[in-house]
Amino acid sequence: MSTYTFSFPTTILFGPGAIAQLPAEAAERGMHRPLVVTDAGLARTRIIDRIRALLPGAPVYTGVDPNPTEKNVLDGVAFYRDHECDSIIGVGGGSPIDAAKAIRLMVTHPLDLAEYDDNIGGAAKIGSNVPPYIAVPTTAGTGSEVGRSTVIMIAKTNRKTVVFSPHLIPSIAIDDPELTVDMPAHITAGTGMDAFTHNVEAYLSKGFHPICDGIAIAGAKLASENLPRVMADPRDIEARGNMLMSSMMGAIAFQKGLGATHSLAHPLSSEFGMHHGTANAVLLPAVLEFNRESVRQRFAELERQLGSDLVARVRQLNSICGIAPRLRDYNIPGDALESLSAKAIEDGCHLLNPRPCTREDLLSLYRAAW
Repeated sequence: MSTYTFSFPTTILFGPGAIAQLPAEAAERGMHRPLVVTDAGLARTRIIDRIRALLPGAPVYTGVDPNPTEKNVLDGVAFYRDHECDSIIGVGGGSPIDAAKAIRLMVTHPLDLAEYDDNIGGAAKIGSNVPPYIAVPTTAGTGSEVGRSTVIMIAKTNRKTVVFSPHLIPSIAIDDPELTVDMPAHITAGTGMDAFTHNVEAYLSKGFHPICDGIAIAGAKLASENLPRVMADPRDIEARGNMLMSSMMGAIAFQKGLGATHSLAHPLSSEFGMHHGTANAVLLPAVLEFNRESVRQRFAELERQLGSDLVARVRQLNSICGIAPRLRDYNIPGDALESLSAKAIEDGCHLLNPRPCTREDLLSLYRAAW
């Protein structure tokens, strides 16, 4: 039997009102002048007002795009240095939390960001000399607060690039469901389906990781049961907490791997700005049908847990969330599918898909979802 390494080191502070402990957690880690990283939209909300009240005088960097770019990161590094910061607090959805991870990396690492691309062995160039970092999610989708990767648009290649290292894991994640109740409905929907997709794809992906498998099954069930609840009642704190947990579970599980859905979704964001979770939701039924025969037993186990046909349940959840079923509904032009498939085949996520994918397969999947 082969030898494997499993690692789950994230510290998580979870529960309603947990954000009140932010000052104590920052002090415990010697964070005297943290840089708060967020986006312009969230900066206008009471959430950032609360963070400012908890950490008076902390500089706030708001230059993060919905799909964070290399420029966002480099501007954040300059802001960090100009304000003589010693640590980082990422507040928001996956974009600010990912951008904060990349800023954390680049304030101490001298190479171009592209040099740390996981596809070219960049993880070996990442050391432990990074500042303390607290992640505070305000959405329940990516689970980036417990993950060891950041996904950034690199200008040179015009594609989403994954940087992956255990040294990128936040020092602590503070997951407070009260911070998620004011999410707009379409963000709740897209991020919720992102969490569901992470769990499903992680469970179906190739590789030996029974720990991740168990987490992924439970995370998919949590999302399936609780996403309809939060869509019906945005202030259902128990359901909001369950969605945060599903989001974290998905991010923990996908260290095992993801699949073709993500390889197809990433170019839709980089080329057309489509919300990542929404793209996953639209693509997932076609990819599941493509994979069904390769993982029939795992399909059966997911269907047993969810209590319905898997593809039918995905479509039902999308309908409950108000997510339109076709890529054309999001103004993705049909004549772009060829070029999108060329970018999708370059994305490493499909390498762990349970059924091998060619570029033609990926093009067929785009067409099936279009």
